[in-house]
Amino acid sequence: MRSELVYSAGIQIENRFLLAAVVIRAVRALHIDSTRTEDTANKVFAEVSQGRYIHVEMPEIAPAPAIEPLLIASIA
Repeated sequence: MRSELVYSAGIQIENRFLLAAVVIRAVRALHIDSTRTEDTANKVFAEVSQGRYIHVEMPEIAPAPAIEPLLIASIA
């Protein structure tokens, strides 16, 4: 069942958003048009839960640009 696969893969990659990003990239790379997408996703979840595809790192977050102070001109 897929929920068990997701749970066991979540043990390997604890960040849920990172897990989803890794899985969808792997599904896109490994999917064959003549097969069901669900089967490919299940296969990827199983491989992640076995310890494959887990060497991932969070991307560097670029700092937000500084906001200049708002200049308010009085209307005379």
